[in-house]
Amino acid sequence: MKQSHVRNFCIIAHIDHGKSTLADRFIQRSKIVEDRDFRDQLLDSMDIERERGITIKSQAVTLPMEIGGTHYDLNLVDTPGHVDFSYEVSRAISSCEGAILLIDAAQGVEAQTLSNLYLALEHDLQIIPVVNKIDLPAANVDQCLHQINHDLGLDPDEVVLVSGKTGQGLEELLLALIERIPPPRGDAGAPLQALVFDSHYDSYRGVIVHIRVFHGKIHPGDTIEMWSNGSTYEVEEVGRFKIALEKGNVLAAGDVGYFIAGIKTIRDVRVGDTVTRPENRCNDRLPGFRDVKPVVYSSIYPVDTNDYQDLVRAMDKLKLNDASLVFEKDNSAALGFGFRCGFLGMLHLEVVQERIEREFGLNIVLTAPSVEYEVTLNDGSVRLVDSPVDYPEPGTVQEAREPYIRSSIITPDQYLGPMLKLCNDKRGIQKDMIYLDTSRVELVFEMPLAEVLFDFYDNLKSLSRGYASFDYELIDRRPVNLVRLDILVNGKPVDALSMLVFRGNAEMRARAACRQLRNEIPRHQFKIPIQGAIGGTIIARETISALRKDVTAKCYGGDISRKRKLLEKQKEGKKRMKTVGNVDLPQSAFLSVLKGSPED
Repeated sequence: MKQSHVRNFCIIAHIDHGKSTLADRFIQRSKIVEDRDFRDQLLDSMDIERERGITIKSQAVTLPMEIGGTHYDLNLVDTPGHVDFSYEVSRAISSCEGAILLIDAAQGVEAQTLSNLYLALEHDLQIIPVVNKIDLPAANVDQCLHQINHDLGLDPDEVVLVSGKTGQGLEELLLALIERIPPPRGDAGAPLQALVFDSHYDSYRGVIVHIRVFHGKIHPGDTIEMWSNGSTYEVEEVGRFKIALEKGNVLAAGDVGYFIAGIKTIRDVRVGDTVTRPENRCNDRLPGFRDVKPVVYSSIYPVDTNDYQDLVRAMDKLKLNDASLVFEKDNSAALGFGFRCGFLGMLHLEVVQERIEREFGLNIVLTAPSVEYEVTLNDGSVRLVDSPVDYPEPGTVQEAREPYIRSSIITPDQYLGPMLKLCNDKRGIQKDMIYLDTSRVELVFEMPLAEVLFDFYDNLKSLSRGYASFDYELIDRRPVNLVRLDILVNGKPVDALSMLVFRGNAEMRARAACRQLRNEIPRHQFKIPIQGAIGGTIIARETISALRKDVTAKCYGGDISRKRKLLEKQKEGKKRMKTVGNVDLPQSAFLSVLKGSPED
């Protein structure tokens, strides 16, 4: 295929603006899938994506199409919309020359629309603004065009109107793709220079590496070298993504595809690495991707300590497919060996947990999520602390600083009051309020990242009936009155449930955690106290009543002292049992504290 007949582009948008549905229409138009095999959201291959109705992994597909009587190969990358998966978007953008910026005709320009536009402009991509869902009764195309001009600074005359559901406007969009997005540049005769933008693991064939070729060619039988570690492999197969993998003879400059080279060591493949040839190396490596910075930390442990080696293998394979996951080995007195993991947000954490349980069949326990605090000790030394276990003794701490974010909330003006109250309750500091038009307001707040972790996004959506959108960026660290909150079950601290919290919220968080545990822990033969404590001070308590057997059931009549004697005997037995008995904490108890909110 000539380079002039190839186009590499991605679809970027806010959550639920119709990226995967529009990708479905492209796939149907290319006829690479028979009608009888077609299903909605075809590129969302994971069960968890289909159940939640969201895209988690960016997916590439090559679409052969006849447009205006000429044959073209369109390399499409469908991307996620949620802020937690913005790293996936940045990787997809790096393999393209152009982007379709999708805007919902009913919702208009939202927070992630702006973020994704700036990300695409940073990579010098050609932007095609597209208004989707024009078939909806609530569609307001004129208002969308005004927002595209006013908020995004793009020419409304270049906007293409489509319906991803009905296919209306698809041909006009295809013509715009061919005319406006430049073909890939690159010299097929130059030394091989290709970028690894993703990969996945196959149990039979090893690591399958997803690449974008910038210069040169790659054939089966070639010897290739990974720039980062110098390891060399012989290529067994190359090909394109046509939903399934389609074997080919060559990948040349400008192509997006995959290669298989019998790579069994997962750690040898790094996303962002450059692939070249050892005997004819390219002059320099490709820029790759910026290192991802986690914002949420939590530890993962197997429920059964014998499953630890299985968890090690699962984490390695997951890292191959999810480059934004950061982890290191960890251990706990109560839970044994596990991993301390960094995530890009709470949704990312939940998705990783579900993937480990589903794809690898492991039962795991997660500790309460935390952010990374900067702690200055009395001797002047500075430590970064992301786990309650590592928090120093309060008497040795001079100052603790927590990460702050600058958040942008775009909301219809009728929900302005609830939005302001929500942000103020989360210790937010209002920096700006901008009226984007007659009915929409942008609120700019600076607030602690720790306040956004648990329930902020859910509350934002429920208070605004789903119309408000949210985006944020990390800015700096600021002083905070930080305490370590311990949860004691039957008088023993459970380190997996400990958390670092702002002192003003400690009692509320402790009461909520104790209530949730009371509902989740089954009753035992003895009374179980559940307590929240800061140091030696108990600030919250709930009690689980004991299971009682009616020991007086066989006492028919007689003196009351007989019944009292039996009850006293039972009481002594329960007291002895309480001192030696162990409380079984089900996994649901850990998860209830993990997902719970102080308002529960």
